[in-house]
Amino acid sequence: MFRRITDDLDALLDRLPPRIAEPIREREDRSELLEVVMDLGRLPEARYADHEVTLSDREVAADDIEYMISRIADFGDDNRAGIARTLHRISAIRNRKGDIVGLTCRVGRAVYGTIGLIEDLVESGKSILLMGGPGVGKTTMLREMARVLADDLKKRVVIVDTSNEIAGDGDIPHPGIGRARRMQVITPTLQHAVMIEAVENHMPEVIVIDEIGTELEALAARTIAERGVQLIATAHGNKLENLIMNPTLADLIGGIQTVTLGDEEARRRGTQKSILERKAPPTFDIVVEIQDWYHVAVHSDVAGVVDAMLRGRPVAPELRWMDETDGVQRKQAPAVKKPKLQKPGGGTAFSIYPFGINRSKLEQAVGSLGLTAKLTNNVQEANVLMTSKSYYRRKPQTIRDAEAAGVPIYVIKGNKSSQMERSLASISDAREPDDPFSFAIQEAEEAISQITEGKPAVELSPQNSYLRMLQHQLAQRYNLKSQSIGREPRRRVQIFNSESNG
Repeated sequence: MFRRITDDLDALLDRLPPRIAEPIREREDRSELLEVVMDLGRLPEARYADHEVTLSDREVAADDIEYMISRIADFGDDNRAGIARTLHRISAIRNRKGDIVGLTCRVGRAVYGTIGLIEDLVESGKSILLMGGPGVGKTTMLREMARVLADDLKKRVVIVDTSNEIAGDGDIPHPGIGRARRMQVITPTLQHAVMIEAVENHMPEVIVIDEIGTELEALAARTIAERGVQLIATAHGNKLENLIMNPTLADLIGGIQTVTLGDEEARRRGTQKSILERKAPPTFDIVVEIQDWYHVAVHSDVAGVVDAMLRGRPVAPELRWMDETDGVQRKQAPAVKKPKLQKPGGGTAFSIYPFGINRSKLEQAVGSLGLTAKLTNNVQEANVLMTSKSYYRRKPQTIRDAEAAGVPIYVIKGNKSSQMERSLASISDAREPDDPFSFAIQEAEEAISQITEGKPAVELSPQNSYLRMLQHQLAQRYNLKSQSIGREPRRRVQIFNSESNG
């Protein structure tokens, strides 16, 4: 497939201090440059996909940073700025006084011809949600989809461009979006309002949005879809199942609710009395999980996939990739169930991502308990994240990403081996089900049964806020009281009868 890449790199280099820009101009691999980093008191660096290059033997000074910011647009509430009619993004790091002490200058590139893998989906008129980790090309593909829909399919396309990443900085959008129109957003907190404004004022056939991340934005997306407008968007998370576990964004795939069956119906289905069902039609018909530039996994029937997941059935997306001749190849992925965490002596290892704690001590604790576990340097590969109380309180991006992805987080007070061993023991004893929804509901049902037999109160296992909400709903259906107790990540539901004080 033919691909044409434009990067307007000179527009960025012209705004860097000359002593930092010139070494980049002289390099043969300038077309592979990802970003330039300038931090006060440190050597300036050029970053590439697999290595970094020092650009000067002189540290970055305050006048270097001032040189750069005086030649670009003003920074917004998200601490991002740009260069008019380009896709470059400059992000600021500030000190406690609000002064800029660091800059990350990311190269923005328009890549034409990136949607061959999913062109048939784009032309179908169905709403499509793109998912994937950072740097896999979500925004680039989103931009190309907007151009194809506007130019090739002659549709009325409006882009809600919150951080100007899709259509670039300045009042005139980058040509990479073709004839699509662009609405800028004054501050990220108003993205949902601009989404509704786009529908009410400009009669689009397609709305394009980068990063739906809040409940208000998810509700706005549903409103737009219900008006018959095609939605093309991205969302946090790598896979569709991340959305099911995310209480903020679950509405994008229809939301989840508990339903109580009669005894006869439960026997007929061969299920427990309380089951999970999709609450409403999904906002998006199709979910595309982007693995890299040349590989995607497609869920072309989101409603059916969510229903299967809630019933504990394995699902298999369609895998698509580009071959050596730029042809699109497809095959159905094998349906595989997620492995359980194993207790000591079990077969399948679970992966722990240590964050802010002593790695060697954790390795010793794993060995002393005889756990079948391994430590990983990649949070995306982890079944569990373990961190200290001080790190968890600060909520750095790594912890927020893990929470969004549904990775269980275990918090210890400090770096003592005894604390690590206690936490590891609780992990190994945890009943980690293939289907966390069914497990949460079944556990609540068992607790309700115990209470109706005379037990005053029962505490359930720690769950995320979404699963706790479902457990509360179930208790209410049986006319029992419930409350959430404890602190995250050990917050859990307690169910008790109406005559008990809990």
